[in-house]
Parts: sequence; C-alpha cells; structure tokens
Amino acid sequence: MDNEVAGTGELKGVHLTERTIPVPKSISPHAQAALAMVRPDQEPFPALDDKAGWRALIEQMNTGIAAMARGPLMALPVKSETTTVAGVTVYIAEPDTMPVENRDKVLLYFHGGGLVICGGETAHLITRMEAFENRCKVYGVDYGNPPDHPYPAALDDCVAVYREMLKTYSPGQIVISGESGGGNLAAAVPLKIRDLGLPLPVAVGLFTPEVDLTESGDTFQTNRDIDVILRRGLPEMNLLYADGADLGHPYLSPLFADFTKGFPPTFIQTGTRDMFLSNSVRIHRALRKAGIETELHVWEAMPHGGFHGAPEDREKYIEFAHFLSKNAGWARLS
Repeated sequence: MDNEVAGTGELKGVHLTERTIPVPKSISPHAQAALAMVRPDQEPFPALDDKAGWRALIEQMNTGIAAMARGPLMALPVKSETTTVAGVTVYIAEPDTMPVENRDKVLLYFHGGGLVICGGETAHLITRMEAFENRCKVYGVDYGNPPDHPYPAALDDCVAVYREMLKTYSPGQIVISGESGGGNLAAAVPLKIRDLGLPLPVAVGLFTPEVDLTESGDTFQTNRDIDVILRRGLPEMNLLYADGADLGHPYLSPLFADFTKGFPPTFIQTGTRDMFLSNSVRIHRALRKAGIETELHVWEAMPHGGFHGAPEDREKYIEFAHFLSKNAGWARLS
C-alpha cells in the first residue's frame, strides 16, 4: 500500500500541506467575527506535581474569565443565590419569567472548564446564563477541582447534590446538562446514579462534551489549531483531574460505558470545528447502538463552546428545548 511505512505494515496517515483555513461565509456575521479573532498562544501548563503552580494558574484564569463575564451576566433578568446542598456549594438561579411548563422542573447543571477551572464566581455567572437561556430554574454545582480535590471529588459532589434533590423533585422533573468538562460529568453522573440504584433523571444534555479523557478520537488531530477556542486537547488537565486513576474508566471517560444497562434520553451538541467533535459523534453512536433515545446536533464551523453570542448559539438552546419538550414535557422555545 502507498500509505504504509516501508516494510512495517504501519499506516502513515495523511500528510497535510501548510494552508490557511478561511472564515466561511456560510455562518452569521457574528460567528464569522468570532472565528477571525486573534488567538493568543497557550502558555505551558505547570508540571503535574506542581500544585502551587496549578493553584496560581487556576486563580489567574478564573479571575480573568469572571471579570469578562461579570457585567453582562449579572445584568441578566435572573435572580440567583448561593446555598449549600449535601455539603456542596450550589448556585440556584431562576429567570424573572419562565414558561408555565417549566415552573415545576429544574436543570442540574455542571459548568465547563476542563474539570479544573471556572469554579467559584465563574460557575455562579454561568448558572445565571443557563437559567436565562433555558428559561428554567437551574442548580449549578460548584464541584471540587484539582489539584486539591481531584477525581472522584467532582463526581461525588454532583451525585450528592442529585441525591439530595430527589427529596424535593421527582426524577421526571430533573434534567442534567453540562458543557465541555461539565459535559463529562453530565454523562458520568447518570452512570454513577444508575450503578448506585438511584432513579435516573428524565433527560441529559451534553454540550461539546469531553467524554473521552484519553482523547483518542479523530478530531483531536484533524481540528488541532482549527478550533479557535481550544486549539489542541487538554491532556495535562485530564491527568491532573484523574490523579492517577485509569483515564479509560467510564466514570472518567463515559464514552466507554455500557449504555445497555440504561441511560436517559440524551441531547448532544457540537460543531464542525470543535476539538471535541469526535467525542460527540462517538458517544452518539454508542448511545444509538444501546437503543437510547438521542439526538446529535452539529453546527457549521462552530468551535468548542460556540461563537460567543452569535445567532447560532441561541439555536443550541432552542433545539435543546425542543428535545426536552418531546422527552420531558418542557416548553418549546423560539
């Protein structure tokens, strides 16, 4: 074969010539501007055993993200409070207006950030945004992060909050969702819930989820440097989070779970320029093979996390609402 290394039988792959990937005209002007933004270089991560270095980096990133998001997200017509549920800090947010169909329901939300950053104030702000966009009450979990609280702290925190919520809500009133690293938890928590013998939530939303911490999918290579948000995978964060645990275990990489044992109807969102596109495609296939109701929605040219307020970003919430209307009795949005 022309694509084999001589004498070894090893496949070489595809050689790419250097080229510029243009901003497509097939997306909104807002989305085009987001793709064209200047991309700063990623500073190297600290060594895995440099806890002080990681704490400093996490504080710097969290402070910067919160400063950018504070103004617009605190201005949303949403009321929010900080409370403790099962010993875990939880932000409860509720929009000033919500559809009648959503008033007895709740979204249990896990924020993104590679399972390492975006806790504290940033998690609170993101919870407010989710309440506004989904037009429902949201419980945003400020789950434990490494280096001080590695796996299984985050998983245990999220399961503990869900268990406590079952004292107030029926499983049919609870939807679980998460983005990126939070999408990892949104997939792992139902697995843990199931294995504990607890009733599953009525539905799950996985938004550009990091469901494979081994990062074995195709787009970790094909979308490298094309995704303007991530640019590359996050192996350092994955190892920091796992703290020596097997990255392939389903509680760390839900993609490899046995879904035939049960899993809720699942909505999956990604984009053609998303570093985690393969994650979404592969978990969609795994759920389909197990007979689980699932939808995969892929947006043109969208990178990891969306376009920062473009019309396409609103479409994600509208499609999720339609999915929840069909599978959980929530209101459809427009």
